[in-house]
Amino acid sequence: MSGFDLSAGGKTYLVTGGAGFIGSHVVEALLARGAQVLVVDDFNDYYEPAIKESNLAQALENPRFRLYRTDIRSIQSLREIFEAHGADIATGGIIHLAARAGVRPSLKEPRLYLETNVTGTLNLLELAREYGIKKFVFASSSSVYGDSPERVPFTETQDVSRPVSPYAATKAMAESLLHSYSHLYGIQVVALRFFTVYGPRQRPDLAIHKFTRLIDQGLPLPMFGDGSTRRDYTYIDDILQGVLAAVRYDASPFEVFNLGESQTTSLAELIGLLEEILGKKALIESHTLQVGDVPITFADISKSHRLLGYNPTTLISKGLPLFVNWYQSSHQLVL
Repeated sequence: MSGFDLSAGGKTYLVTGGAGFIGSHVVEALLARGAQVLVVDDFNDYYEPAIKESNLAQALENPRFRLYRTDIRSIQSLREIFEAHGADIATGGIIHLAARAGVRPSLKEPRLYLETNVTGTLNLLELAREYGIKKFVFASSSSVYGDSPERVPFTETQDVSRPVSPYAATKAMAESLLHSYSHLYGIQVVALRFFTVYGPRQRPDLAIHKFTRLIDQGLPLPMFGDGSTRRDYTYIDDILQGVLAAVRYDASPFEVFNLGESQTTSLAELIGLLEEILGKKALIESHTLQVGDVPITFADISKSHRLLGYNPTTLISKGLPLFVNWYQSSHQLVL
């Protein structure tokens, strides 16, 4: 645990999941802007914990940073943090990024996903209510839109009551909890539906990182379906732009925003782009489409542009080479 210099001024933010891919970037951005940052992360073994340790190496040197190795499922452990820092967190707010992630793993451990993503969110909301914390930014997911390719691009007003995986269901449930606490207790909530985020530090189990490694090492690449499924891939710098805008947003008590590139790329196209960048051919291993997968994700970002000033600039043709450059120069552990 690092020291914590409250004399530095600025607002204090509690960032859950701050040792992860997106979280560690958010932490660095907040510190660069003069904030104090508290991170809660349990360093679970969903992927190699040493990767998360590496993600926070720079932040740990900052006197305005403190790390708590705590599971959000434990309200008692969280309460100790709020007892020590509740008044400080009230000056900034909570940025809740911690979650059990991934559609396919949620099929195997639905109870763990429910306890972490729903009960963990409820714990934070209860403490926000108790300690008078009025700002709550939440990382939701494009998966809440379910299997509805006829309704693309997805808009925030669409019905999300029919998710097709436990992971998606937990994100939709958490959004409902957030709305109720905003309505009842005046907590100003912004829920951000992320669309397939990638970039430096991306989790090693996610497609772009996994495919890059397999192609680079000449290992078989599992392709589920015929390659026609499409995703709205969003570069980390654009996600950061949206998260920081959400932290500043205060025009309404509860809002949901899509954060994507509003462009789609098929699985086959993605593999082809990576082959071209790496200068190597993929060894395709064909599989049937997996249950829980959806045919397309595609963000309508007009609301985010209008209310947050969100303006993504990194198309996949630019972002993939940036990711591969990081991959080739990185000495991080991978699965």
